[in-house]
Amino acid sequence: MLRYYLNRLLVGAAMLVALSLLVFVLLRLAPGDPIDAYINPNVAMSQEDMAAVRSRLGLDQPLPVQYAAWLASAARGDLGFSLQRNGDTVLGLIGERIGPTLLLMGAGLAIAIVIGIATGILGAVRRNSPTDVGLSIAAFFGISSPAFLTALVGLYVFSVLLRWAPSGGMLTPGAPFSVTDLLRHLILPALLLSIGHAALIMRYMRASLLEVLNQDYVRTARAKGVKEFWVIVKHALRNALLPVVTLIGSTIGIAVGGAIFLESVFNWPGMGLLLVNAVSTRDYPVIMGATLVVGACVIVVNILTDVAYAAVDPRIKVG
Repeated sequence: MLRYYLNRLLVGAAMLVALSLLVFVLLRLAPGDPIDAYINPNVAMSQEDMAAVRSRLGLDQPLPVQYAAWLASAARGDLGFSLQRNGDTVLGLIGERIGPTLLLMGAGLAIAIVIGIATGILGAVRRNSPTDVGLSIAAFFGISSPAFLTALVGLYVFSVLLRWAPSGGMLTPGAPFSVTDLLRHLILPALLLSIGHAALIMRYMRASLLEVLNQDYVRTARAKGVKEFWVIVKHALRNALLPVVTLIGSTIGIAVGGAIFLESVFNWPGMGLLLVNAVSTRDYPVIMGATLVVGACVIVVNILTDVAYAAVDPRIKVG
């Protein structure tokens, strides 16, 4: 098993390198000269001055040399400095923003898991009933609704019209910190983030549980007089959870995309808002560093998902 996880770590490292190379190439293919992001447009500069800046930053080197230099620095934990934030380190900016993003994603996924599993079980137990049909229709709309539409509609309805939740930010400006204030700002974006994931988990949970409930050992448990509640909890649920665990692990990457848009809509001070601002200002070091950290988090979660397989189903062996 140790060899398996070491192999997964090596594959994950290779994927990170491939991801960083892809982002590097795409940034260089973007219209315009990278040097434009490094100079003040209000200050006139001669061609000699621009050439000196280009040489100092290593932009006069071939692209493979530039990428190799950045990768070597990243391997040492040095992601460079932001171009638009008075020379703040990229690692420092990420350290400030990753906490709010993890909070938002963690809350959204936790809500999605609880609601998705509960409604999936309910739909399977009451198959083809009005409850099951209603949940299936709700799941259809939840899966079909894009993140930007859900965020904008939710913001307009619950913040602008009903005024049930703040319209943006993580805390009330000027107010002392309190958990209550944080939860007031967190609940709406977390719920909106959870909608699509909860709907998907519900569909997988329902289908998986229905398949398990038709197995011979479940019918045997019922024939022995085991109550339906314990048939589901002790015999069916654990075996039905395996594809749901797989789904939850794979939705982390999708949740990153949803969180990026939600952070932009709700002005949530996380990695998504940092990335959006970096792209709009062509802050290349921040884009590269933030993408690398987000990719590393997704890969680690996928590895942890593999670890969870064995806990959910002891029949699984890896080697």
